[in-house]
Order: sequence, then structure tokens, then C-alpha cells
Amino acid sequence: MMNPVFWLIWNILEIYKWIVLIAVVMSWLLAFNVINYHNNFVRGAVRTLEALTEPVFRQARRIIPTIGGIDLSPILVFLAIGFLQYAITYFSVMMHF
Repeated sequence: MMNPVFWLIWNILEIYKWIVLIAVVMSWLLAFNVINYHNNFVRGAVRTLEALTEPVFRQARRIIPTIGGIDLSPILVFLAIGFLQYAITYFSVMMHF
């Protein structure tokens, strides 16, 4: 059984992973003109996703800059989230002993 604080942090990180994934997919759909930015719903969704992800992506870009027009910051964010979730699980298990 996991500590309630660890459980909360784990789930916040899990939700943020989904937000990052949706932001990446939306950026691809915009880049390939599958969805139109002039649509009010799409514009609002993109702005919301950018507000949630861009501060974290900006910090990741300081470590790994864009290479050949490809933004690798979401990959670094996924790795960081995975590391944090693993650390939470590890320390949660260690606290039981």
C-alpha cells in the first residue's frame, strides 16, 4: 500500500503525462493541417495545453535544444516523469521495511 502523499504525486504525474501526450499530438495535427487553429475550440485547447506544458518544455529545451527542427523536450519530460514515478514507488516500498 502506498503512502497517500506518494499516491497523489504519482497520479498528478500520470495526468501530466497524458497532458504532454495530448499536446504533442495536437502540435502534430496542427503542423499537418489536420485541425484548423482558426477554430475557436481548437485555439482554446491549444492555448490551454501550451499554458500547461510550455513552462516545463522550456526548461527541458535548456538541456536538449531543438535538433533539426525536431523538439525533443517532450521525450525528456517523459523520462523525468518516469524517473520521478519510479523514485516514488521505490521510496514507498522502502518505507514499509
